[in-house]
Amino acid sequence: MEDHPRIRFNRLLEKTESLGLTGSDLESLPSLKRLKVNYDSDRSLLIYVSFFIIKTVIFATIIFGFVWTFNWPILNEEIASKLLSIQGVSSKYFEREECVVHMPHDLQNIFRPPVSCEFCQNVTHIPRVTGITQEDFEKKYAYSGHPVVIADATKQWTAMGVYNFKFFKDIHENVSGSGTNVKGTDCQFFPYKTNFKALADVFKMTIDMAYMRDGSKPWYIGWKNCDFTIGSILRRHYSRPYFLPVLAESSKTDWIFMGSPGYGANLHIDNVGNPSWQAQITGHKRWILEPPPECYYTCTSHMEVVVQPGEIMVLDANMWYHQTLIEGDEIAIAIGSEYD
Repeated sequence: MEDHPRIRFNRLLEKTESLGLTGSDLESLPSLKRLKVNYDSDRSLLIYVSFFIIKTVIFATIIFGFVWTFNWPILNEEIASKLLSIQGVSSKYFEREECVVHMPHDLQNIFRPPVSCEFCQNVTHIPRVTGITQEDFEKKYAYSGHPVVIADATKQWTAMGVYNFKFFKDIHENVSGSGTNVKGTDCQFFPYKTNFKALADVFKMTIDMAYMRDGSKPWYIGWKNCDFTIGSILRRHYSRPYFLPVLAESSKTDWIFMGSPGYGANLHIDNVGNPSWQAQITGHKRWILEPPPECYYTCTSHMEVVVQPGEIMVLDANMWYHQTLIEGDEIAIAIGSEYD
């Protein structure tokens, strides 16, 4: 630590002060002049490169806007097809895509409009309830933004004894046209911190790899099921949660999250439009909730709960920033959906 540049510089500075040298004396030193020339040169180069990049981006944006607006000299369909192909979307799914370029999540957070903090006022913890009626759930939790864990919501389900990595691997490998290789709006895939590029890569793992018996790395992924056949197979083993309001419609889309202990999703906020429920089929998942920044001084800044197998977490993920972490020693599998 004695040779640290900052310490050595402070020693030199103390020595110059003890010798009575002034700032003007130091500026006249040849070595300091050389340092100043090098600094100014590097700074000028950085400014030049920055301006060049900015001008290039502006020029490219203008050209692209002209081509897209007038649909000339290249057709918009050709541009869209090329961009989607680069993103790995199969040509047969082009017509289903709503957007050619999706806004990154970080930018979505930056431009997210502020919300009223009423939804999180006086919410100090995440309760765990059983036997709640549809009326009470609707009154207290369904649309209030208050998170809750329903502890007895999956008692009649067979999913707990059926869903495992091999089950999902088998149905995705055996169901023809399941879209497992597709990346796109209809089959959203979240690799999180893994190196998986698509859902098909996940199910290329052997059972030993998935359970890390061979020393493989931990992993955690999520995806939106887009295949009706697979959806019907999944629904053989679970039913509409009993507590949902009578008039509420649950989405026909299944969201599945799966991964090994020690991994999970980073802190983020969703943009799915409706509240959602997520059933923990196997494993234990810790949920960490935080209000949006504009509510930090109004609401409890941090809440946690560990959801056990057989329990359902109900959350408006469009309001709460949330993070998850798989705990314990087994693969965690969760399935859920939105409701209106």
